[in-house]
Amino acid sequence: MRAECTDPAPGPEAAGSQPELFILVNPGSGGHGPGDVRATLEAVFGAAGRRFRFVGLASPADLPHASEAAAEQARACGGALVAVGGDGTLNTVAQAAWRHECPLGVLPQGTFNLFGREHGIPQELEAAAHALLRARTEPVQVGEVNGRLFLVNASLGLYPQLLQDREAFKQQFGRHRWVAVMAGLKTLFEWRRQLTLEIELDGERTVLRTPTLFVGNNRLQLQRIGMEPAIADRVGEGRLAALIARPIGSGAMAWLMLKGAFGRLGDPEQIDSFAFRTLTVRVLGRRRVRVAADGEVGVLEAPLHFSVAARSLRLLLPRAEDRVPVA
Repeated sequence: MRAECTDPAPGPEAAGSQPELFILVNPGSGGHGPGDVRATLEAVFGAAGRRFRFVGLASPADLPHASEAAAEQARACGGALVAVGGDGTLNTVAQAAWRHECPLGVLPQGTFNLFGREHGIPQELEAAAHALLRARTEPVQVGEVNGRLFLVNASLGLYPQLLQDREAFKQQFGRHRWVAVMAGLKTLFEWRRQLTLEIELDGERTVLRTPTLFVGNNRLQLQRIGMEPAIADRVGEGRLAALIARPIGSGAMAWLMLKGAFGRLGDPEQIDSFAFRTLTVRVLGRRRVRVAADGEVGVLEAPLHFSVAARSLRLLLPRAEDRVPVA
């Protein structure tokens, strides 16, 4: 692909020295329509004289290919990718930015936006766009499982099944919050499978049974569900955190997840958790495993190797005065 780079735009003094922005808007994310998003960003970036272009997307299915092509061009032009969407959208665009070693800007438009919130990025689109104009590139930790990056979390077992059931319900009944709740309850009370895992950590191997394994790279999320501070506070400093549920019935699992929603997951006896640098997981009896990464479900070959990625992600972070307090 031949890169066609935009000449520096006339305007404010700093505009010509800032990287051109290659903006990917997921048509299926957030409460604003793509047209409203584009209009807002055109107004903010245009008034600042910032060089930018929108990368065309006909549907969310176009996002992986479009991200790769845009990252290649941004690298050649000294530009930056900008992802507009929820954590799943950010994950896809971040994969491309990381592979091509170009900066990533984030304009959150999803429901939870845990990645953006942890890094103090404003949740309102116009405020986030203004903050992006003054942002500086800084390295941030990302997780990796078998070559697939994750910004917030990765999991196997119950959680990927819950996500798949939720999407099936939404296709049938629409994208409403009550639909997601009903899908979640259905999954919890129908789930009967337990995974037999061989865990290799620090040279020691342990075999255990569990309905789900959860690996976190987002300190904010781990704090919200009530993971022990001694473990959660090590995430982002060269370590990830693992959470393994002990074998329990569907009713007990529903109660456990309810406690997690109220920030009390760290104290029940049904949970094992620990921080780590690298973790190898074998699912006995399976060669291929469904894994959810930042809410997107895929199939990976076993064994699964979880680790902090060898390279950091180059994230465009707001200046201190533009950051929103983490809450």
